[in-house]
Amino acid sequence: MPEELTSGALRLSRMGLGCTSISHGYRPTAAEQEESIRVIHRALDLGVSVFDTADVYGPYSNERMLGRGLKGRRSRAVIATKVGLVAQPDGKLSRNGHPRHIRAACENSLSRLQTDVIDLYQLHRVDPDVPLEETWGAMAELVHEGKVRGLGISHASVEELERVHALFPISAVQYELSIWAPHSREVLQWCERTRTPFLAFSPLGRGFLAGQVDPSKLDSRDPRTRDPRFSRQAYEANKAIVEGIARVAARLNATPAQVSIAWVLAQSDLVVPIPATKRLRWLEQNVAAADLKLSEEDLRELSELPEAVGRMRWDYARSGR
Repeated sequence: MPEELTSGALRLSRMGLGCTSISHGYRPTAAEQEESIRVIHRALDLGVSVFDTADVYGPYSNERMLGRGLKGRRSRAVIATKVGLVAQPDGKLSRNGHPRHIRAACENSLSRLQTDVIDLYQLHRVDPDVPLEETWGAMAELVHEGKVRGLGISHASVEELERVHALFPISAVQYELSIWAPHSREVLQWCERTRTPFLAFSPLGRGFLAGQVDPSKLDSRDPRTRDPRFSRQAYEANKAIVEGIARVAARLNATPAQVSIAWVLAQSDLVVPIPATKRLRWLEQNVAAADLKLSEEDLRELSELPEAVGRMRWDYARSGR
């Protein structure tokens, strides 16, 4: 695996684990949750240190599962959790960036994660009803109090990144980045200028780029059914992307998933892909992708693949995931 990244007090492995699926994203069973604990342990054994979760995943159960998985191994992990989205009874999400909420949410996350300090505390979404400086200031106070080691922010605009970075340094930025979602280039360029690590979620396009997803077989509760890229019409068009990735993978004796992750890593030496999985097989395959090197020819061929049909075009600084 490539060398770790250093950001302030944090040392980040170049591959991370997105934890959303262990108790949230794709409706795992109780047996799958037990395998998820084994996935956390195996990730540590493979050199993965970054574990990304959020209080809203579950809600709350995701942090509890991660805390359970890291029990007795806490010192080997960089816990990255998020605050600022709140699940409503109807299943919708609202935003809350009020300092009082930030402080209370942090205390609750510390308890669920069974730790005295959160390594990377990330603002999940900017709350348009609260001055961003107030939200970020409350998060910075948590660092000064020793409850948090570093601050991150997800789905912020470059202008918002500039504002909060001037108030208190950003330790990491989080955005979606993959072959079919390269829309965060401006944010990645900002990270390059400031030498700030970039956590890339959904590097496998929620499983689509790995060639493992048939939208017609998704459970109606699966969040991918609300992603326009997974509609029947878009799926038929987007298969050309997977087929192109598969051609490169065959040439390299790799899998489409590994090529997809290697592409994300090739975008910058500051990128940390955080693919989510609850399967040992996929975890090991994903981590192995960190050592796959794509040639200029490979990267050029991947860059010439068609743009995703149904690609989400919303303002990522203002939308929910």
